[in-house]
Amino acid sequence: MPFRTLNSRMVEAQIVPGRRLFSQRGAMLAYKGDVSFTPSITGGQGGVMGMIGRRIANEATPLMTVEGSGTVMFGHGGHHVQVIELSGETLYVEADRLLAFDGTLQQGTMFMGSQGGVMGMVRGQVTGQGLFTTTLKGQGAVAVMAHGGVIELPIRSGRPVHVDPQAYVAHRGDVRSKLSTAIGWREMVGRGSGEAFQLELSGEGTVYVQASEEKL
Repeated sequence: MPFRTLNSRMVEAQIVPGRRLFSQRGAMLAYKGDVSFTPSITGGQGGVMGMIGRRIANEATPLMTVEGSGTVMFGHGGHHVQVIELSGETLYVEADRLLAFDGTLQQGTMFMGSQGGVMGMVRGQVTGQGLFTTTLKGQGAVAVMAHGGVIELPIRSGRPVHVDPQAYVAHRGDVRSKLSTAIGWREMVGRGSGEAFQLELSGEGTVYVQASEEKL
């Protein structure tokens, strides 16, 4: 595991020769040892197609490659940090919520419209996070950011979980997502809570939810 939790808003990564990390630019707080930081165009995504994927996704989250020998402390904007361990499965996470991740993980981009059709596309408009989600797959660890901390909600077959799109951070497992509506007469007359759209996740897996609906 390359990450060690220092407190709720900071993690420390052990950097060893031959093993690299990726992090958000500007997320490095301090480091010890012989460590280099290099701007990354593809962020671990393979070649030209990876670059195209990031451009289409309109991700405003530039990454840097971290290599060498030493320890690095990461944090960003005072956000809470959650470390997620992957054992071969795929993590789906909003790009702007990535703090740092193990370079052993394979990064990709998934078009949300492929899950839930048009409603998946609408989700991008509701959240303001675009129509694409970053994917990380393999053996390794990911540090994600959130407002007010993160809770893990299990998703079980026949028992879907509904999440406010603004509170969604990431999910993993054999999970399908789609945007559902919950518009009743209270919403129509302006007396409802305003939660007219919900992200419905079904299947088997875990969803990570932040404690605040604010954007990062």
